[in-house]
Amino acid sequence: MPFWTIVYALLFYAATAILVVGVASKIRQYAKTPAPLKIPTTPAPVTRQGVVLRMFREVAWFESLFRSNKWIWIFAYLFHFGMFLVLARHLRYFTNPVWLWVDLIQPFGLYAAFAMVAGLGGLWARRFLVDRVRYISALSDHLMLALLLAIAMTGMAMDYIIPTDIVALKAFFLGLMYFNWHPIPEDPLLLVHLGLVATLMIIFPISKLLHVPGVFFSPTRNQVDNPREQRHIAPWAAELDNK
Repeated sequence: MPFWTIVYALLFYAATAILVVGVASKIRQYAKTPAPLKIPTTPAPVTRQGVVLRMFREVAWFESLFRSNKWIWIFAYLFHFGMFLVLARHLRYFTNPVWLWVDLIQPFGLYAAFAMVAGLGGLWARRFLVDRVRYISALSDHLMLALLLAIAMTGMAMDYIIPTDIVALKAFFLGLMYFNWHPIPEDPLLLVHLGLVATLMIIFPISKLLHVPGVFFSPTRNQVDNPREQRHIAPWAAELDNK
């Protein structure tokens, strides 16, 4: 078995395990964190159905960001929606046969990379050009944006400048899924791209990117605005009352 095949196979097994276990652990922590106060951001829905609709608007359209800052919303939406299409397009490497909807979005996913890069560029420029944002930006914020931008740029380079053997690449990832390893194409650009992706997977559970699952546990978004009708008692407080 070629050396780089062994290295990247073990790397992606480790990265996947760290990603899954790390994110699951954080979600468990979020779910167990006490929320003793009613603190939904008003105007807030007064029914559970309204909360579900609010969360959908927040996740799908970044409603609160749109209301607060239109410019940031543009760049954030370009990045997130572009990344969603790019990730969906990459499902072709993990499915055989390729699902119909994945096949249909291939052209859109190809050009969505440009939107992703434009959004990342705008969000990164904001950390340099806006005084208050520059003041609170840590080195980790810049490194995370640089990592995401490097992943996007190396991926685009393989699409438009130095193509790789996507048939062999798909065989490699399908082989990882079924524990039947196949040689990985040893193109330097591909190895750099996959190394960056694995790095992102490893640091994801300890990074600010955890806002992806964290938004669903935000009490300012997921609480019903009914403090008069129903007293809010956190589970840990209810256990104390029963003792």
